[in-house]
Amino acid sequence: MTAAPTALTTIHNRSFDEISVGDSASITRTLTAEDLRMFALLAGKAVDDPSGPDARAPAAQDSVAMGMWAGAWLAALLGSRLPGPGTVYRRQALRFSGSLVAGDTLTIRIEVTSKDAGSRGVVLACLGRKQDGETVMEGEVEVIAQDGRVEHARVALPDIDVSDANGNDGLARLLAHVAGLEPVRAAIVHPCDALSLSAALDVRDAGLVEPVLVAPRARLEAVAEEAGLDISGLAIEDVAHSHAAAVRAAELARSGDVEILIKGSLHTDELMSAVVSSAGGLRTKRRVSHCFVMQTPHYPRPFIVTDAAVNLAPDLMQKADIVQNAIYLAHVIGVAKPKVAILAAVETVAPSMPATLDAAALCKMADRGQITGGVLDGPLAFDNAVSMAAAQTKGIESPVAGQADILVVPDLESGNMLAKQLMYMGQAASAGIVVGAKVPVVLTSRADPREARMASCAIALMLAHHNRQSPP
Repeated sequence: MTAAPTALTTIHNRSFDEISVGDSASITRTLTAEDLRMFALLAGKAVDDPSGPDARAPAAQDSVAMGMWAGAWLAALLGSRLPGPGTVYRRQALRFSGSLVAGDTLTIRIEVTSKDAGSRGVVLACLGRKQDGETVMEGEVEVIAQDGRVEHARVALPDIDVSDANGNDGLARLLAHVAGLEPVRAAIVHPCDALSLSAALDVRDAGLVEPVLVAPRARLEAVAEEAGLDISGLAIEDVAHSHAAAVRAAELARSGDVEILIKGSLHTDELMSAVVSSAGGLRTKRRVSHCFVMQTPHYPRPFIVTDAAVNLAPDLMQKADIVQNAIYLAHVIGVAKPKVAILAAVETVAPSMPATLDAAALCKMADRGQITGGVLDGPLAFDNAVSMAAAQTKGIESPVAGQADILVVPDLESGNMLAKQLMYMGQAASAGIVVGAKVPVVLTSRADPREARMASCAIALMLAHHNRQSPP
């Protein structure tokens, strides 16, 4: 069995011997009004309203606070990526020019220029530029790198968006995690438009799956010809229409001929009806549910939002299955004991708000062993679930508040809105997967970018390999 990908939950350094001249890393961060307040106060200056009408004027900014803010993210980059944990800061020589205002985005790039084996000293050139390319910080820093591996768990602190010299992002790291897994056969259900058919070729070319196209052959060939796609060599299950495609795909999964189902251009309810049908043979003891695995620059690690696509208005016992499914997925992606926040509009139990009663009951079910493998708390409002500052302000003492790995929403409508707000306004990358059936089901929207489709299939591949060892 393949080991769980610990890089999702741990962070480690690069030792002195692993570092070469020319190695580089970068970080991108947007300056907020809250940042201005915090660093201005640390610098001994008050900022009454850094988000007000004069906030973008240079006179409204404190250059000392700006330097502290930029320097903090430089230190975070050195301490988290290159060289990483265990780095000892020796000296810095930085020059600040230009100005930064609320809303500006700063990219800091460091590059190794020299090494000293005797002291394990590493000198790195530093360059900070705004979104328009203007240089606002440059110079060099010298650090001491460790001679061995240093590793620790990621913690719930403000996140940094880090990418290295090769342009690696969340998708690249996820693909690297599954690179050692052999591709499995996956039924692409009714990929009868250019988008879903090209996505099937993408995941094949990435080495994630061996596609089996389940659709009317004539329509597939017509779409492929019109879009200029080469589907020669792909297995095709010729069926009459989309409904037949869903039924046939479920049959292939039940017989073990495929280990993943991937939605094509048919409706979600058409595919899921075949998956949950008593005749389909894919149901388990738990109700199926959908999980969005998400990552945003504003949170320190990936997290799960559930259920935002399958269960419309789940009752208490259905929510228990939703929670257990999400914990199962978290285990597969490497979170040994996920922190589960049961969301509601408030953080107190109120009889007039059923979501708060369900949250309290789910937590008690976990206490009694009816839900296992995670740490639950709720009800928690969204801000308390993801922000330690918000939780502390409200006097909430909780092992989950401010550091949730899983966000369980009250119903599909609130979950769908939350997930899409995170994607479109919170810069979140996402992957969508249905769990609780005998095989993972990839549900992607036509509006989803290529990266979301690839990430969803990568997670499905991890689940498929896990299922070989521990069938659901």
